[in-house]
Amino acid sequence: MKSISHDSILLAPSLLAGKHDAFNESLKIAESANVQWVHLDIMDGHFVPNISFGASTVQSLRKHSDLFFDVHLMLSNPNQHIDSFIDSGADLITIHVEPEYPITETIKRIKNAKCKAGIALNPSTDVSKLTPYLDLCDLVLIMSVEPGFGGQSFIVDSLKKIHQISEIKAKEGYSFRIEVDGGITLENAPACIKHGADTLVCGTSFFTSNDTVQFTKDIESIKKE
Repeated sequence: MKSISHDSILLAPSLLAGKHDAFNESLKIAESANVQWVHLDIMDGHFVPNISFGASTVQSLRKHSDLFFDVHLMLSNPNQHIDSFIDSGADLITIHVEPEYPITETIKRIKNAKCKAGIALNPSTDVSKLTPYLDLCDLVLIMSVEPGFGGQSFIVDSLKKIHQISEIKAKEGYSFRIEVDGGITLENAPACIKHGADTLVCGTSFFTSNDTVQFTKDIESIKKE
């Protein structure tokens, strides 16, 4: 199992914002930018209004990369699909708190398979919904846009949720990473980190950058306060 550093700011480029007809090329762009993680968005067209790709694509990409695969399942029934993503080479699997399915059991299945587990929260969902699962998770993902489509603007109110999760983490002595996904740019990244985030998913801003190497350096050099 690949380890997760808890001392640094991490950038996780979202491949969905790269070239849809050439994920391998997007993966190479991320690798050449010296990132440690890539973010893989899996969407089912039901829980979110879009369809992306499945475990077979993750498995194909895995053959070409040793990067940490941060797999985000935006599915109505992730419990029925986690085995295929574990087998495909995911290093971390994040599931959502909103759908009706056995969340605790699903997290434990992920962990028992020697894979890292995360729990995600949509913009309209209260932070309290995460409480029963925080002691089980390696990562908490705060969505800062409505999930489903790239290129959306960052929801500023997400900063409050990042701060809330950060306070709970400190109070309870948890060690999970706090990830933010949606509309992250070099301009709003410092505010996310100031409020407690340590892992930033960047899609459009990363892949449209004129210098992805410098973009990575700029994100990962932001200091926690």
